[in-house]
Amino acid sequence: MKRERAKPGGQIEFRHLRYFVASAEHGSFRKAGAAIGVQESAISRRVRDLEDRLGASLFHRHNAGVCLTFAGRRFLRRARQIIRNLGEGANDIAAAGRAENGCVRIGIYSSIASGFLAELLHSYGRRHGDVRIELVDGNPDEHIAAIRQFRLDVAFLTGDRDWPACDRAHLWCERVFVVLPDQHPLAARAELTWPDLAEEPFIVSEAAPGQEIHDHLVRELAALGRHPEIQVQSVGRDNLLPLVAIGRGLTLVSEAMTVALLPGITYRPITDEILPFSAVWSPINDNPAFRRFLSMAKVASTKSAKITPTLSSVEPSAAPWRSRDPWR
Repeated sequence: MKRERAKPGGQIEFRHLRYFVASAEHGSFRKAGAAIGVQESAISRRVRDLEDRLGASLFHRHNAGVCLTFAGRRFLRRARQIIRNLGEGANDIAAAGRAENGCVRIGIYSSIASGFLAELLHSYGRRHGDVRIELVDGNPDEHIAAIRQFRLDVAFLTGDRDWPACDRAHLWCERVFVVLPDQHPLAARAELTWPDLAEEPFIVSEAAPGQEIHDHLVRELAALGRHPEIQVQSVGRDNLLPLVAIGRGLTLVSEAMTVALLPGITYRPITDEILPFSAVWSPINDNPAFRRFLSMAKVASTKSAKITPTLSSVEPSAAPWRSRDPWR
């Protein structure tokens, strides 16, 4: 009985392409089957199915084996490219699953000039050099919204606030420093208190975390019965410190920023002012590269706490920083 030929356009499976390419390379269904561990009849049947789906003969069949038709030679290039692309795609996905490549998008709220976060980024980059790191400046509300929408993987924020639909892990702490001109009378002291600063003018940046620094200054100095003079400057953090140097006012930074040794300024810590830092992320974020990054952050936090228990192990609930919305 004559075999009815299927109409062109049926579904082509990966095994159809694999068997076709093997047959073309070996010039025989029998040899192709032996090479890939499949029976000759299965090879022949799947190649025939492929021809039915394409609506064209791919091989001339003869007693010695098979040879490609004109259509078969053209299709062979396409089949090999498809198989190669599938293999590369599978390797890419497997590598992403092992956190060997991909992207981690990080919301930051302060300088990464030094300290825990700078060291974490360096260590992660050394181990996972093929993973792209994207850093995004912004305020906490912007970062949390981006995390919930999966536009950010993680944000590093200050304070002990829990955000709805997010997980949080305390990682490290830093001291708060006053930035003042190096000729300022207070620069002669090793450490300062809030009463020392009650009569001083301050400047803050319009960009984050300027508003949070402004609000914290108001809270602390209002508790001393003072209404601080605070000017908002339309510059970034990098240009704020030179304004301090020329006497436009003092400002506050976290400890990581104090490695910036600009001419004309001095850093002095404020007694008992400690900033707790936390990572915040979505619990349903399954980005493997991010999960590896978070794991490294937690391990680094544990090691840091063992090395410097007087500072890094301070929990947010025990830290002198009492604000629910501190700055960083």
